[in-house]
Amino acid sequence: MRDQLRPTTMIVATLSVLALVLSGCGGRQERTSDPGAAGSAGACEPTAAQLTMATGNSTGVYYVLGGGMAGLISAETPIRTTAAETGASVQNIQQLVDGTYDIAFSLADTAADAVAGKSAFDQPQPIRALGRVHSNYTQVVARKDAGVDSIEDLRGKTVSTGSPKSGTEVIANRLLQAGGLDPAKDVKAQRLDLAKTVDGLKDGSIDAFFWSGGLPTPNLTDLFTSQPDLAAFIDVTPQLAKLQEINPVYAEGTIPAATYNLKSDVNTIVVPNVLLVRDDFPANNACAITKLLWSSQDKLGQVHPSGKELDPKLGQETAPIELAAGSKEALTELAGG
Repeated sequence: MRDQLRPTTMIVATLSVLALVLSGCGGRQERTSDPGAAGSAGACEPTAAQLTMATGNSTGVYYVLGGGMAGLISAETPIRTTAAETGASVQNIQQLVDGTYDIAFSLADTAADAVAGKSAFDQPQPIRALGRVHSNYTQVVARKDAGVDSIEDLRGKTVSTGSPKSGTEVIANRLLQAGGLDPAKDVKAQRLDLAKTVDGLKDGSIDAFFWSGGLPTPNLTDLFTSQPDLAAFIDVTPQLAKLQEINPVYAEGTIPAATYNLKSDVNTIVVPNVLLVRDDFPANNACAITKLLWSSQDKLGQVHPSGKELDPKLGQETAPIELAAGSKEALTELAGG
Protein backbone atom coordinates (compact mmCIF):
# COMPACT_ATOMS: atom_id res chain seq x y z
CA MET A 1 0.00 0.00 0.00
CA ARG A 2 2.94 2.30 0.59
CA ASP A 3 3.88 1.86 -3.06
CA GLN A 4 0.40 2.94 -4.08
CA LEU A 5 0.57 6.15 -2.04
CA ARG A 6 4.09 7.42 -2.43
CA PRO A 7 4.99 10.23 0.01
CA THR A 8 4.92 13.59 -1.73
CA THR A 9 7.90 15.74 -0.91
CA MET A 10 7.68 19.48 -1.03
CA ILE A 11 9.80 22.55 -0.39
CA VAL A 12 8.14 25.31 1.60
CA ALA A 13 9.78 28.38 0.12
CA THR A 14 8.03 30.82 2.42
CA LEU A 15 9.86 29.53 5.46
CA SER A 16 12.97 31.62 5.01
CA VAL A 17 14.52 30.83 8.37
CA LEU A 18 14.72 27.09 7.64
CA ALA A 19 15.60 24.96 4.65
CA LEU A 20 12.45 22.88 4.75
CA VAL A 21 13.41 20.23 2.27
CA LEU A 22 11.47 17.04 2.86
CA SER A 23 14.19 14.44 2.55
CA GLY A 24 14.28 10.71 2.98
CA CYS A 25 12.31 7.92 1.38
CA GLY A 26 9.84 7.36 4.18
CA GLY A 27 9.36 4.33 6.35
CA ARG A 28 7.55 3.34 9.47
CA GLN A 29 8.87 3.03 12.99
CA GLU A 30 9.14 -0.40 14.50
CA ARG A 31 6.20 -1.23 16.71
CA THR A 32 6.97 -1.84 20.35
CA SER A 33 4.95 -3.37 23.14
CA ASP A 34 5.97 -0.53 25.45
CA PRO A 35 5.18 2.88 23.96
CA GLY A 36 6.86 4.54 26.91
CA ALA A 37 10.18 2.89 26.21
CA ALA A 38 12.73 5.39 24.98
CA GLY A 39 15.67 3.03 24.56
CA SER A 40 18.89 4.65 25.62
CA ALA A 41 17.57 8.12 24.91
CA GLY A 42 16.25 10.47 27.55
CA ALA A 43 12.55 10.99 28.11
CA CYS A 44 12.39 13.71 25.43
CA GLU A 45 15.56 13.01 23.43
CA PRO A 46 14.67 11.99 19.86
CA THR A 47 16.09 8.86 18.31
CA ALA A 48 16.70 8.49 14.59
CA ALA A 49 13.71 7.35 12.54
CA GLN A 50 12.19 7.58 9.06
CA LEU A 51 8.57 8.71 9.30
CA THR A 52 5.76 9.59 6.90
CA MET A 53 3.01 12.11 7.65
CA ALA A 54 -0.47 11.82 6.13
CA THR A 55 -1.85 15.26 5.28
CA GLY A 56 -4.72 15.91 2.84
CA ASN A 57 -5.57 17.35 -0.60
CA SER A 58 -2.60 19.09 -2.20
CA THR A 59 -4.50 22.39 -2.27
CA GLY A 60 -5.62 22.26 1.36
CA VAL A 61 -4.12 23.50 4.60
CA TYR A 62 -3.23 20.01 5.89
CA TYR A 63 -0.86 19.52 2.97
CA VAL A 64 0.78 22.94 3.21
CA LEU A 65 1.12 22.98 6.99
CA GLY A 66 2.08 19.30 7.09
CA GLY A 67 4.86 19.93 4.62
CA GLY A 68 6.21 22.69 6.85
CA MET A 69 5.98 20.47 9.93
CA ALA A 70 7.73 17.58 8.19
CA GLY A 71 10.52 19.85 7.02
CA LEU A 72 10.93 21.37 10.47
CA ILE A 73 11.13 17.95 12.14
CA SER A 74 13.69 16.81 9.55
CA ALA A 75 15.78 19.96 9.97
CA GLU A 76 15.78 20.07 13.78
CA THR A 77 15.85 16.39 14.80
CA PRO A 78 17.27 13.07 13.56
CA ILE A 79 13.70 12.06 12.66
CA ARG A 80 13.54 12.29 8.87
CA THR A 81 9.93 13.00 7.96
CA THR A 82 8.13 13.20 4.63
CA ALA A 83 4.65 14.60 3.99
CA ALA A 84 2.18 12.77 1.73
CA GLU A 85 -0.93 13.94 -0.08
CA THR A 86 -4.00 11.93 0.98
CA GLY A 87 -7.79 12.05 1.00
CA ALA A 88 -7.62 13.25 4.63
CA SER A 89 -9.22 12.28 7.95
CA VAL A 90 -10.92 8.87 7.62
CA GLN A 91 -8.35 7.52 5.18
CA ASN A 92 -5.53 8.98 7.27
CA ILE A 93 -6.65 7.16 10.40
CA GLN A 94 -7.19 3.87 8.59
CA GLN A 95 -3.74 4.01 7.04
CA LEU A 96 -2.13 5.27 10.23
CA VAL A 97 -3.45 2.20 12.02
CA ASP A 98 -2.35 -0.21 9.27
CA GLY A 99 1.17 1.23 9.32
CA THR A 100 1.19 3.05 5.99
CA TYR A 101 1.79 6.33 7.84
CA ASP A 102 3.32 7.21 11.21
CA ILE A 103 1.72 10.62 11.88
CA ALA A 104 -1.61 11.84 10.53
CA PHE A 105 -3.79 14.92 10.46
CA SER A 106 -7.45 14.44 11.31
CA LEU A 107 -10.52 16.41 12.22
CA ALA A 108 -11.32 15.88 15.88
CA ASP A 109 -14.86 14.65 15.15
CA THR A 110 -13.53 11.89 12.89
CA ALA A 111 -10.84 10.97 15.41
CA ALA A 112 -13.50 10.81 18.15
CA ASP A 113 -15.47 8.39 15.96
CA ALA A 114 -12.31 6.32 15.59
CA VAL A 115 -11.66 5.95 19.32
CA ALA A 116 -15.34 5.12 19.87
CA GLY A 117 -15.42 2.62 17.00
CA LYS A 118 -18.43 4.17 15.25
CA SER A 119 -19.48 5.74 11.96
CA ALA A 120 -16.70 4.83 9.48
CA PHE A 121 -14.93 2.63 12.05
CA ASP A 122 -16.27 -0.78 13.06
CA GLN A 123 -14.21 -0.98 16.23
CA PRO A 124 -12.13 1.35 18.47
CA GLN A 125 -8.89 2.34 16.78
CA PRO A 126 -5.49 2.29 18.59
CA ILE A 127 -4.66 5.96 18.13
CA ARG A 128 -3.32 8.76 20.31
CA ALA A 129 -2.93 12.51 19.78
CA LEU A 130 0.30 14.48 19.69
CA GLY A 131 -1.94 17.47 20.31
CA ARG A 132 -4.64 19.77 18.99
CA VAL A 133 -3.53 22.01 16.14
CA HIS A 134 -5.54 24.59 14.16
CA SER A 135 -9.30 24.71 13.69
CA ASN A 136 -11.15 23.80 10.53
CA TYR A 137 -13.90 26.07 9.28
CA THR A 138 -16.86 24.51 7.55
CA GLN A 139 -17.00 26.35 4.23
CA VAL A 140 -20.17 25.70 2.24
CA VAL A 141 -20.31 27.62 -1.03
CA ALA A 142 -23.00 27.78 -3.73
CA ARG A 143 -23.28 29.45 -7.11
CA LYS A 144 -25.43 32.56 -6.83
CA ASP A 145 -27.55 31.40 -9.74
CA ALA A 146 -28.33 28.03 -8.08
CA GLY A 147 -30.99 29.41 -5.73
CA VAL A 148 -29.28 28.05 -2.64
CA ASP A 149 -29.40 30.05 0.61
CA SER A 150 -29.51 27.20 3.14
CA ILE A 151 -28.69 23.53 3.58
CA GLU A 152 -32.33 22.69 2.90
CA ASP A 153 -32.10 24.42 -0.50
CA LEU A 154 -29.53 21.82 -1.63
CA ARG A 155 -32.32 19.32 -2.33
CA GLY A 156 -32.03 18.17 -5.95
CA LYS A 157 -28.76 20.05 -6.49
CA THR A 158 -25.40 18.73 -7.68
CA VAL A 159 -23.17 19.00 -4.64
CA SER A 160 -19.55 18.09 -3.99
CA THR A 161 -19.30 16.48 -0.56
CA GLY A 162 -15.51 16.24 -0.63
CA SER A 163 -12.97 13.49 -1.27
CA PRO A 164 -14.00 9.94 -0.32
CA LYS A 165 -13.10 9.07 3.29
CA SER A 166 -12.31 12.69 4.13
CA GLY A 167 -13.36 14.70 7.16
CA THR A 168 -15.13 17.03 4.75
CA GLU A 169 -17.32 14.17 3.58
CA VAL A 170 -18.15 13.25 7.18
CA ILE A 171 -19.32 16.74 8.13
CA ALA A 172 -21.03 17.27 4.75
CA ASN A 173 -23.20 14.19 5.24
CA ARG A 174 -23.97 15.18 8.82
CA LEU A 175 -24.99 18.69 7.78
CA LEU A 176 -27.22 17.37 5.02
CA GLN A 177 -28.90 14.98 7.46
CA ALA A 178 -29.29 17.78 10.01
CA GLY A 179 -31.06 19.76 7.29
CA GLY A 180 -33.50 16.91 6.69
CA LEU A 181 -31.83 15.60 3.54
CA ASP A 182 -30.65 12.11 2.66
CA PRO A 183 -27.13 12.45 1.16
CA ALA A 184 -27.71 9.33 -0.96
CA LYS A 185 -31.08 10.38 -2.39
CA ASP A 186 -31.83 14.07 -1.99
CA VAL A 187 -28.70 15.55 -3.58
CA LYS A 188 -26.63 14.58 -6.59
CA ALA A 189 -23.48 13.95 -4.58
CA GLN A 190 -20.08 14.29 -6.22
CA ARG A 191 -17.16 13.00 -4.12
CA LEU A 192 -14.46 15.26 -5.52
CA ASP A 193 -11.22 16.71 -4.24
CA LEU A 194 -11.13 20.45 -3.73
CA ALA A 195 -9.39 21.37 -6.99
CA LYS A 196 -11.94 19.49 -9.11
CA THR A 197 -14.72 20.82 -6.90
CA VAL A 198 -13.84 24.47 -7.46
CA ASP A 199 -13.36 23.87 -11.20
CA GLY A 200 -16.83 22.28 -11.27
CA LEU A 201 -18.39 25.25 -9.53
CA LYS A 202 -16.73 27.60 -11.99
CA ASP A 203 -17.92 25.72 -15.09
CA GLY A 204 -21.43 25.18 -13.72
CA SER A 205 -21.30 21.38 -13.40
CA ILE A 206 -21.56 21.74 -9.60
CA ASP A 207 -24.13 23.90 -7.82
CA ALA A 208 -22.52 23.91 -4.39
CA PHE A 209 -19.78 22.30 -2.33
CA PHE A 210 -18.67 21.52 1.18
CA TRP A 211 -15.12 22.10 2.41
CA SER A 212 -13.66 21.77 5.88
CA GLY A 213 -10.31 23.50 6.14
CA GLY A 214 -8.21 26.16 7.74
CA LEU A 215 -8.25 29.83 6.75
CA PRO A 216 -7.50 30.82 4.13
CA THR A 217 -7.75 27.87 1.74
CA PRO A 218 -5.86 28.71 -1.50
CA ASN A 219 -8.49 27.32 -3.89
CA LEU A 220 -11.21 29.42 -2.27
CA THR A 221 -8.96 32.46 -2.36
CA ASP A 222 -8.59 31.89 -6.11
CA LEU A 223 -12.36 31.40 -6.53
CA PHE A 224 -13.39 34.60 -4.80
CA THR A 225 -10.53 36.59 -6.32
CA SER A 226 -10.94 35.48 -9.93
CA GLN A 227 -14.76 35.40 -9.96
CA PRO A 228 -15.99 37.46 -6.99
CA ASP A 229 -19.62 37.54 -8.17
CA LEU A 230 -19.99 33.86 -9.00
CA ALA A 231 -20.64 32.30 -5.60
CA ALA A 232 -21.50 32.96 -1.97
CA PHE A 233 -21.13 31.23 1.39
CA ILE A 234 -24.07 29.52 3.10
CA ASP A 235 -24.69 30.00 6.82
CA VAL A 236 -24.73 26.47 8.31
CA THR A 237 -25.11 27.46 11.97
CA PRO A 238 -28.83 26.50 12.04
CA GLN A 239 -27.58 22.88 11.94
CA LEU A 240 -25.13 23.33 14.83
CA ALA A 241 -27.38 22.04 17.61
CA LYS A 242 -28.03 18.76 15.79
CA LEU A 243 -24.34 18.30 15.08
CA GLN A 244 -23.50 18.88 18.75
CA GLU A 245 -25.84 16.01 19.61
CA ILE A 246 -23.51 13.80 17.57
CA ASN A 247 -20.28 15.26 18.89
CA PRO A 248 -19.71 18.20 21.28
CA VAL A 249 -16.50 19.25 19.49
CA TYR A 250 -18.56 21.24 16.98
CA ALA A 251 -18.73 24.95 17.79
CA GLU A 252 -19.86 28.21 16.21
CA GLY A 253 -17.25 30.34 14.49
CA THR A 254 -16.80 33.14 12.00
CA ILE A 255 -15.02 33.41 8.67
CA PRO A 256 -13.79 37.03 8.68
CA ALA A 257 -14.73 38.97 5.57
CA ALA A 258 -11.08 39.83 4.94
CA THR A 259 -10.21 36.15 4.53
CA TYR A 260 -11.64 36.03 1.01
CA ASN A 261 -12.33 39.72 0.44
CA LEU A 262 -16.04 39.24 1.16
CA LYS A 263 -18.56 41.98 1.88
CA SER A 264 -19.31 40.65 5.36
CA ASP A 265 -18.30 37.99 7.87
CA VAL A 266 -19.77 34.50 7.51
CA ASN A 267 -21.16 32.53 10.45
CA THR A 268 -20.15 28.89 10.33
CA ILE A 269 -19.28 25.76 12.30
CA VAL A 270 -15.73 25.03 13.39
CA VAL A 271 -14.08 21.83 14.54
CA PRO A 272 -10.51 21.42 15.83
CA ASN A 273 -7.84 19.33 14.14
CA VAL A 274 -5.48 16.90 15.82
CA LEU A 275 -2.17 15.30 14.91
CA LEU A 276 -2.38 11.56 15.52
CA VAL A 277 -0.02 8.62 16.00
CA ARG A 278 -0.58 4.97 16.88
CA ASP A 279 -0.76 4.01 20.53
CA ASP A 280 2.69 2.38 20.37
CA PHE A 281 4.52 5.45 19.04
CA PRO A 282 7.81 5.87 20.99
CA ALA A 283 7.31 8.27 23.88
CA ASN A 284 10.64 10.04 23.46
CA ASN A 285 9.96 10.87 19.81
CA ALA A 286 6.39 11.92 20.58
CA CYS A 287 7.74 14.25 23.25
CA ALA A 288 10.47 15.67 20.99
CA ILE A 289 8.16 16.24 18.01
CA THR A 290 5.43 17.78 20.18
CA LYS A 291 7.85 20.10 21.95
CA LEU A 292 9.34 21.23 18.64
CA LEU A 293 6.07 21.87 16.81
CA TRP A 294 4.19 23.55 19.65
CA SER A 295 7.10 25.92 20.27
CA SER A 296 7.47 26.88 16.60
CA GLN A 297 4.28 28.86 15.93
CA ASP A 298 6.15 31.76 14.34
CA LYS A 299 8.08 29.52 11.96
CA LEU A 300 5.05 27.44 11.02
CA GLY A 301 2.99 30.60 10.66
CA GLN A 302 5.30 31.56 7.79
CA VAL A 303 4.30 28.34 6.04
CA HIS A 304 0.57 28.96 6.57
CA PRO A 305 -1.32 31.29 8.94
CA SER A 306 -2.91 28.24 10.62
CA GLY A 307 0.51 27.39 12.01
CA LYS A 308 0.18 30.32 14.40
CA GLU A 309 -2.75 28.54 16.10
CA LEU A 310 -0.58 25.88 17.74
CA ASP A 311 -0.96 26.69 21.42
CA PRO A 312 0.45 24.39 24.14
CA LYS A 313 -2.50 24.94 26.45
CA LEU A 314 -5.14 24.33 23.78
CA GLY A 315 -2.94 21.56 22.41
CA GLN A 316 -3.81 19.46 25.45
CA GLU A 317 -7.55 19.64 24.70
CA THR A 318 -7.91 16.50 22.60
CA ALA A 319 -10.60 14.57 24.55
CA PRO A 320 -11.87 11.97 23.88
CA ILE A 321 -8.62 11.20 22.06
CA GLU A 322 -5.96 10.39 24.65
CA LEU A 323 -2.65 12.22 24.36
CA ALA A 324 0.33 10.11 23.30
CA ALA A 325 2.87 9.03 25.88
CA GLY A 326 5.41 11.87 25.91
CA SER A 327 3.16 14.50 24.34
CA LYS A 328 1.29 15.29 27.53
CA GLU A 329 4.56 16.00 29.34
CA ALA A 330 5.82 18.20 26.49
CA LEU A 331 2.65 20.27 26.25
CA THR A 332 2.38 20.66 30.03
CA GLU A 333 5.95 21.92 30.18
CA LEU A 334 5.45 24.35 27.29
CA ALA A 335 2.24 25.65 28.86
CA GLY A 336 4.05 26.40 32.10
CA GLY A 337 2.84 23.43 34.13
